[in-house]
Amino acid sequence: MINLIGTYESKADAKGRVMVSSALKKQMQPMLQEGFVLKRAVFQPCLELYPMKEWNIMMGRINKLNKFKKKNNDFIRRFTAGVKLVELDATGRILIPKDLCDFAGIQKQVVMSSSVSIIEIWDKDKYEKAIDDAADDFAGLAEEVMGNTDFDELS
Repeated sequence: MINLIGTYESKADAKGRVMVSSALKKQMQPMLQEGFVLKRAVFQPCLELYPMKEWNIMMGRINKLNKFKKKNNDFIRRFTAGVKLVELDATGRILIPKDLCDFAGIQKQVVMSSSVSIIEIWDKDKYEKAIDDAADDFAGLAEEVMGNTDFDELS
């Protein structure tokens, strides 16, 4: 399993190209050959950058859904809407297509934040607002999500 670490700031140019920080690029080095998938996030106004290996795992799960159920088809269509294959160019940038920039509200300042095995790509102002909003009840959320977990069972 891939574990990416860190939050990095960058800038998007007029064409939607974003420089990946050297620290993040170093972590992504083993994944560069296979490429990445860029998609809309489900719960937030940001983008998700999946290393191809992680994307294939996700697609394996989704492929198990019964496609003769309308809800499953609707989910698959919306989950994969706007999905793009992307690569780092020779200078270490990724090109974010205009439709995905528009979805995430990416203007100029960008934040790339690790989310375990993927990278979230945010407009900086939206990222800071999401972090501030989440901080209000993070203790309660942490207790609800992790409080009843027996970590010995997870090993």
